[in-house]
Amino acid sequence: MSFGQGGPQSQWDPWKPNSQQQPWHSGTDQTPDWAALAEASETRNRRRRLLFIGGGALATVAIGAAVAMAVVDAGGSDEASGKPNSQLPSTADIPSASSTTAPSFAPTSAPPPLDPREFIASKGKDTAPIGPDILFPGTQLTVGETVYKKGPTADTKNCASAARGTLAKVLTGNKCTRLMRVTYTKDGVAVTVGVALFDTEAQATKAKGDADNKSIVASLAGKGVKAFCNSAVCRSTTNSYGRYAYFTIAGFTSGKDVTTKDTKVFSTGDDLAEFSFRQIRRRGEAQASAAAVG
Repeated sequence: MSFGQGGPQSQWDPWKPNSQQQPWHSGTDQTPDWAALAEASETRNRRRRLLFIGGGALATVAIGAAVAMAVVDAGGSDEASGKPNSQLPSTADIPSASSTTAPSFAPTSAPPPLDPREFIASKGKDTAPIGPDILFPGTQLTVGETVYKKGPTADTKNCASAARGTLAKVLTGNKCTRLMRVTYTKDGVAVTVGVALFDTEAQATKAKGDADNKSIVASLAGKGVKAFCNSAVCRSTTNSYGRYAYFTIAGFTSGKDVTTKDTKVFSTGDDLAEFSFRQIRRRGEAQASAAAVG
């Protein structure tokens, strides 16, 4: 039984538009034309190879053209320098990175400031004029709201003569060269400050360490200030800074003994000890500033 239409049949080519499929029959008397099918397959393969070969040729031509353009451009002038490549310096004439010298700059940081303490640590540097009226200027001292009246002053190179108790031995043993004193008063309380000079800071520090609770500077009376602390119990302090050791003795001008409840006496002695320290330190600062400017 036949399943196709009658009439002549056209050759079927799946790669050709509008071609009709080759009919096939289920009967044994009609078999497919295998030779025709093989020929058609070979035709298709040949066409595909031609297409691939043609595309590769075009790509090769394009690559060759790009290489040719690059070669022509390399042989032309250098647009950046305006010179042909033949006139550019050789690699031997171009300085290498290792041959260049890094720029150097002068230091801009300021030198460290001079230490004021160095100028009061030894006789060699502490050369500014000094005296009791230089360390303790004016006629009074104001600390906060408290005003102390300045009394008599004294200055001696015989340090032991202005010391009491064990202080005379301490000053002599550490080679004290000068002892200046000044007295201040306020409301029946008097305090004498004694500032001892040594050649070195080490001597002043040792004098401070050698002093004990019986190392007392002699109180200084005069100029309206009655004698005080000659036989009464008084309060004393000892300290040092640089080549200076400074001492205070504070008590009542009435001769009354000082007790731990007499805060007014303690505050008076502390105020004058603190002022002595500040005056010695200012002396170092002034000399350091002068040296820096000069």
